[in-house]
Amino acid sequence: MARLKVYSTGICPMCDKTKSLLTKWDIPFDEVRIDHDQTALREFSQVTNGARMVPQITIDGKWIGGFTELTE
Repeated sequence: MARLKVYSTGICPMCDKTKSLLTKWDIPFDEVRIDHDQTALREFSQVTNGARMVPQITIDGKWIGGFTELTE
């Protein structure tokens, strides 16, 4: 299990960009698709304090934000 999780959907270009960047940097991650799994959607809501946009990223369960925060 990777230390980093990317919460995403299947129709999100920024999610694809985030995953491509992490792959380019050789950073392992687990993708959590919130559009296919209600349990994942509830987890996403709790971990991100109700964020409404994807991608959202956690490291060791701590929410760091989205693509902008990742690249900073």
